[in-house]
Amino acid sequence: MEKPKRYHPLLVGIHWLSALLVLFMLLAGKLVLVNLPNTEAKIPFLAVHALTGILILVLTVARFIVRLATPRPAPATIGNKFLDIVGQVTHGLLYLGAFGMGISGLGIAVQSGLFQTIFGAGGSLPQSFYLFPPRTGHGLLATAMLVLIGLHIGAALLHQIVRKDNLIGRMSFGRKSAGG
Repeated sequence: MEKPKRYHPLLVGIHWLSALLVLFMLLAGKLVLVNLPNTEAKIPFLAVHALTGILILVLTVARFIVRLATPRPAPATIGNKFLDIVGQVTHGLLYLGAFGMGISGLGIAVQSGLFQTIFGAGGSLPQSFYLFPPRTGHGLLATAMLVLIGLHIGAALLHQIVRKDNLIGRMSFGRKSAGG
């Protein structure tokens, strides 16, 4: 059976929705949440952050399952074995990073009583979320994810602009005849 030219539409949809949500969350966490004092005014922002993080975790698991269950195009190559391996490792680390961010975020929320606070069941925000061990990992993973996303976008642009192999077409909606 011939390999498809594009990824399954469900995988494409999950990819782009996840990409937007992950970028939003990383920027919100690194630029907004970290600078807000842990007062009552921060609770709505944390509620959105926590619920969006849970959605990303669910989407990551769903995407992994859909990826395993649907046919995929042949692996993309940049024409350099080392860079091809870097690409494969980067993809795997993006999955692990998204999963790790979700799990560490849940760890912070559980340990700090955040769910009770944001859903009005009592409690208050801690003086610092760094009191909870998963917070350090969450921050380190966020920085790693920004680097990995930069590599991922750079590689996609290299494929698209320099190699002109329409790599981005593989992760888009449209007719089945995408590609070169």
